[in-house]
Parts: sequence; C-alpha cells; structure tokens
Amino acid sequence: MSFSLAAIVPSYNHYRHIEKVIDALKGQGLRVFIIDDGSQEPAKSTLEKLHDPEQGVTLHRQPQNAGKGAAVMAGFRLAVAEGFSHALQIDADGQHEVAALPALIELATLHPDALISGQPIYDASIPTSRKFARWITHVWVWIETLSMRITDSMCGYRIYPLKAAIEVIDQERVGHYMDFDTEIMVRMHWRGALVKMLPIHVTYPEDNISNFRLGVDNWLITKMHTRLVFGMIARVLQILRDRRGEAQEPRHWGRIGERGAALGLKFLFSLYRIAGRRLCWYAMQPVLLYFFVTGREQRSASRTYWRRLYATKGETQEPNLRQIWRHYRSFGSMALDKLAAWIGDIRISDIVEGDLVELDRLAKRKPGIVIITSHLGNVDILRAVGASRGVDNITVFAHTRNAVLFNQILSEANPAATVDIMEVQDIGPATLIELEEKLAAGNWIVIAGDRIPLEGGKRIRSVDFLGKPAPFSEGAWIIAALLGSPVYALHCLQEGEKYRILFDKITDHVKRGRPPNDGLEVPMREYARILQENCLKYPEQWYNFYDFWSVPGQESISDRNIKETI
Repeated sequence: MSFSLAAIVPSYNHYRHIEKVIDALKGQGLRVFIIDDGSQEPAKSTLEKLHDPEQGVTLHRQPQNAGKGAAVMAGFRLAVAEGFSHALQIDADGQHEVAALPALIELATLHPDALISGQPIYDASIPTSRKFARWITHVWVWIETLSMRITDSMCGYRIYPLKAAIEVIDQERVGHYMDFDTEIMVRMHWRGALVKMLPIHVTYPEDNISNFRLGVDNWLITKMHTRLVFGMIARVLQILRDRRGEAQEPRHWGRIGERGAALGLKFLFSLYRIAGRRLCWYAMQPVLLYFFVTGREQRSASRTYWRRLYATKGETQEPNLRQIWRHYRSFGSMALDKLAAWIGDIRISDIVEGDLVELDRLAKRKPGIVIITSHLGNVDILRAVGASRGVDNITVFAHTRNAVLFNQILSEANPAATVDIMEVQDIGPATLIELEEKLAAGNWIVIAGDRIPLEGGKRIRSVDFLGKPAPFSEGAWIIAALLGSPVYALHCLQEGEKYRILFDKITDHVKRGRPPNDGLEVPMREYARILQENCLKYPEQWYNFYDFWSVPGQESISDRNIKETI
C-alpha cells in the first residue's frame, strides 16, 4: 500500500489552542482538513481565519452540529476524494502531545495496514470522574474483543488506513458522537485490522471546553457497548480464530510486560499497600496463568531458552510445562520485587554484604561510568535502594516510550527513587554533550545491551550466546565509545532470601575503528560471556520471553532514529 497522509481536526467551539495544532501539522508537511461541527462565535470566526487552501489547510463546515464522529467521517471522505491513503485524527483543544507526531507517523509508515492509536499518559489535570469512566470502557472493550490488545479505545489521536475505515462506516453502524472512537476501533479490530498503540502525553488545559454531554453521551456509550457485546457474541468463533492467527506476529515480551505495567501497576500498588506481598502474589496467579495459557509464542521462546541452556551445560533434558510455568512465576515474582523495591520494602540489609563494597567504590567514582544491563534479574533493586549508598545520579536509556509511563507510575510510589529516563530516539549531538557533563559529575549512564529493535535493524551483530550466534544491538557500545567512559556489566539477581548486585568491568574504553576491527567485537563478546555465565547460574531469572536468537524483519522507530543520529 502506498502511504499518503492527511490530517483531520474536528472542532466544535474549540478555538483557543487550535492554531498551535494546525501549525504542528503543517510542520509535518500534512494536508489539513478542519471540520467545523457547527461552531458558534467566537470559534466560528477563528476557524474561518485558518482556512488557507494555498497552504494546505481547508475548512469544511458541517450544516449543523452532528457530533465528533460525524465530523471525522466527513473528514475521511474529503481525504479519500483527494487521493490520500491514511488520515490522522487529532483533537482541536490542544490536549494531545504534538511532539509525538513524528513517532506516530513513522509507526504508521512501518505498519500501513494497522490502526495506529495514542495510549494516553495523563497528568494530574485529568478529572477523576473521567479517569474512572475510561477504565469502565477499557474493561468492556477487552470483553468485546476477547483481547487486551486495545489498551485505550477512547483516545482521539490516531492514524487510520482509510480504505478499512471507510468500509466499516459504510457497512456497519458506527456512533456519531462520543461513541465514535471506541466503536470504530473495535469494529476495525473485528475485521482483522492490527492495532498499534503509542504512549502519548495528554493534558486538560485549564481553559478547555468540554463537549461531553453527561446524560446523552453516557446513554449513547451504553447503547454502543450493548451493540458491541452482542456483536462479539455473534462473532465469537471468528474472533477466537483470528486470535489464534495473532500468535504468528512476532511480539516482544518486554512490550507486553510494559503494557501490562501501564494498565495494572497502580492496581497492584494499591493491593500491595493494603494487603501486603503475600495476598498480592496470590492475586497475580490468575493473571500469570492467563498469559501462560494464551502466550503460545512466549511459551515457545521459554522452551527454546531452556533447551539452549541445557545444551550449554551438556545436558539432554527437555523442558516441560512445569518448568516453563516456574519461569512465568519467576517473572511475576520479579515484578513484585520491582514494586517492593520502589516503595522501600527491599532495603540495604537485603543485599549480600560483600556486594556493597564494589557498589560503594563505584558510587564515589568521578567521572561516572557506562553500565550495560540486561533483562536477566531485576536492575530496579539497585535503582531503588542505591540512593542510600550515594547512587543517586542515574540516567537510564529506554528503548520504548512505554518505559516513560512505567517510570512515572513507579515514581508515584517513591518519588525519592526517581531516575532520569531518556528515550533512545532522542539521542543526538546535544544529548551526547549532556551525557558527557553527567559523567563528569559522577553520573551513571545505564543502557540495556540485550534488546535489539523489535523489528530488526542494521546495527546488529551476531555474538555467540548459549551455544548459538544471537543478535545483539551495537547501539549501547557506540554510545559508550563516543563517551569514552569505562564500561561495566551489571546484574541484580535474587539468591535465596538475599539479592546479589554484580559488577563486571568490561573495558576502560570502547575504541572504535574501521570494520572488521571496529573495536566493538571484543567488549560485546565479553558482555555476552558474562550474560551467559549468569544465566547458567540464575536460569529462571531470564526475562526475554521472545525468540532471542532470531532477527525480526524490520527495524523499530526508536532504534532507527538512534542509528541515524550516532
């Protein structure tokens, strides 16, 4: 499918922030359709001034107020009439993070058949009643789709493949008001459209005008969910067949875990606070069992990992379901340990005493160091308790925007344990200068070394790991080379009732040169050796639940950007 994108901005009496929204869209080179849904003054005149076809902005007026959904559908038809394949929908009131536009657009270009939607990260400005109402809709959508793939169906910041969207509105009943966003997403999902969610920040400006009609729109939403539930019942066999097919699409367990954290961590936190770890652990078991039963790809990945582990040990043992289930339970226990550490229930006394010597030495070191971590064990143990030993300057590079949301929730649990999270896609010359300043002040720069882009990438190197070449990203090592800092491997691992914090120095300086002797091979091999050694000793604490030894076909947004800027 060729990709061409227009923007649709529905507006009803919104005029205070729309000019900034239009400027951001024009900044991305987009053709813009403003759909005035019967606005009154002063909004009507303000929108009229934005009409500028020569600059790619067209104002279309609805004859009368017919609802947000009707306005967006009118925009669909205008975009199709001009030959566009996709339409970006964004609110006119300034709620949506326009800085996320490039990431949203790039995700759509990578997945042109998918419905790309924002997954809101709200600040304190969201009304409590609205937050509660959204959660009710989330639960109903999970029931209607028999899936948790749609993590937020109410965000009106999304990119539609127009052919699929037009087919739905022409052939099915779709609400015209506040019921539109959820209903069209569910119906497109039923028809096989892949849904991709991208976390974006959403704010409610103090001068925001709400068009939500408490009685009327709640009634329309109730009727919509009634239609969708009965529609689900009529399609249940088809939905279940389609879900079996979904397992063929490679999905990264880390993405699943981060999504789950975004949806359920606050609930877990509250339950942990009220009832303690034991009851919280019991409450997690049905969730773990659900992922175990439905996660065919993850079970297969776990089995592959255990086979390679046994082969490396020279054993012929075949992993059974009980072993894989223990692996899942270890993952759940790690999630609780993560939470416990951030709210102060794991303390320095829980760390093996001998490990504190090296921790204290590195905490006092200036300049700072680059640390390459992995998804073996639980590095949050160090991030949460390290402040008491002077480790209070940590910058962590996250490979997805989801990690920002995860950190935000954990920060609410313990603001004192907050670390500085930087997105990989933001790395550029200015960032490197900032990192050099952080290192000079004694900061630690922490990067995961065992995750490649979800969909592949060019800066990947095969390194022997558990008996077979595995793809490792070069990004962390290129950053380390540019910074010229000593590099350490770090693992935080549970050992009985205690936790080990293991530092292994890899090199004083990653030196770059010309291929094939570019200076990355030796430190990357040493990192893989350390990772393998710790996997053999702490096998159940490996949390890469995907086929670690394969290279997916495409590169992800964040890692493509890092490669272009380094």
